[in-house]
Amino acid sequence: MRWRDEVIRVAFEEIGTTELPPGSNKVKYNTWYYGREVSGAAYPWCMAFVQWVFASAGQALPFKTASCSALLDWYGKYRPESVVTDPERGSIPIYTFGHTGIVDAVDPDGTFYAVEGNTSASEKGSQSNGGGVFRKQRSVSQVKKFIVPYGEDEDMLDGKEILDRVQKYLNTQKVPDWAGAELEEARKLGITDGTYPMQMIPRYQAAIMAKRAVDAAVERI
Repeated sequence: MRWRDEVIRVAFEEIGTTELPPGSNKVKYNTWYYGREVSGAAYPWCMAFVQWVFASAGQALPFKTASCSALLDWYGKYRPESVVTDPERGSIPIYTFGHTGIVDAVDPDGTFYAVEGNTSASEKGSQSNGGGVFRKQRSVSQVKKFIVPYGEDEDMLDGKEILDRVQKYLNTQKVPDWAGAELEEARKLGITDGTYPMQMIPRYQAAIMAKRAVDAAVERI
């Protein structure tokens, strides 16, 4: 699965989440970020939301901060190639009005859509301190820069995909010459049928094979 798809999937699941009580900045993203429940004007959470989404998607950002400007400064210093002027799916817009979110779609005219924390559902409410997670339509003119945290070729692999890739590699390898004779003997003893000799096995299967080897040795005594 591509990292962009997973990040956006997680972000969409949060749409509609709001502070409780309203106006308190008391929200699970802040609790995750600070490691405790916090509330009050000192804890705006649009960047905490972004950090939470990426971490929850298995792609934690390399610099943990609750500050929009601090994240932009870090990427500008250490990964300047990740700072761009055009929106991309999965990118992080740093707005001119001290706010951020995660881009999920881009229109041909340059406008884009972003899932944002601590914003309002409509244009009438505060856009940078609205108290909820909502999908917003924005303009590039409202953005200082966009941060694209990861490259195009960086896939997110689940456990099965990782095992499949490892097994595919192992299948291209040959049994070492020194192991050939013992493998043939094990096949004759019924410990293995000899197929797929480089295939990975779970621990229980290894234990069964070891038991069979012991039983075969006992029978020969």
